Amino acid sequence: MFSGIIEFATKVLSRVDDGSNVHFTISNPFGSEVYIDQSIAHNGTCLTVTSIATDALWYRVTAVKETLDKTNLGNWQPDTQINLERCIRADARMDGHFVQGHVDIVTECLDIRDEAGSWRFTFHLPEAYRHLVVDKGSIAVNGTSLTVILNKEDAAVFQIAIIPYTYENTNFNSIQKGDLVNLEFDILGKYLARFHEVLR
Repeated sequence: MFSGIIEFATKVLSRVDDGSNVHFTISNPFGSEVYIDQSIAHNGTCLTVTSIATDALWYRVTAVKETLDKTNLGNWQPDTQINLERCIRADARMDGHFVQGHVDIVTECLDIRDEAGSWRFTFHLPEAYRHLVVDKGSIAVNGTSLTVILNKEDAAVFQIAIIPYTYENTNFNSIQKGDLVNLEFDILGKYLARFHEVLR
C-alpha cells in the first residue's frame, strides 16, 4: 500500500526485453535501504526489486506482459524519468490517499498550461471510468496523489493543478502533451461502484 507522496524522481538506466517480460535497471536514490523482494511503486506501478548492485547505485525490477499492457512501462527507455515511492510505514503520518500500486488505465496528456506559479495539466477521461472520478476527489497520476478538477463543460477530460514543489520533484516536469500517464482511481470510489453493481 502506498500514499501517492512521491519520494524521488529517478531515471531508467537500461531495459532488457526477455520474451514477454522486460527487465528494467533503475537508478537507486534509496541507497542501502533497498532490499530484495521490496515493493516499490514506479510511476504508480508496484514492482518487486529482484537484484541490487553491490554499491547500491542501481536495482532491477521485472515487468510482465500484463503490467506492460496496462501501464506506460512499455514505453520506458534509458533516461526515462520515473516517480518512486516505497510502501507506507505503519508508524508514519498518512499524507496523500490510499494507493494500491495497481494501475487502472493509461491515458493521454491533452494539454499543459503554465499559470505563472503553477501548472494545469489536462488528461483524457474515458467514458467507462467517469463514474469513478469526482470533483475535488483523489486520483493517482503516475503514482502521485492529486486532487481532481472536473470540467463541467467537457466530461471527457479532467485536470490537475501542480504546485512548484511537485513539479520540481516528480516527473511532471518531463511530461509533454501527447504523453501517456498511469492512472489509479481512488480505491473507495472503486469499491462503492462495485457495491452499486452488485445491488442492481
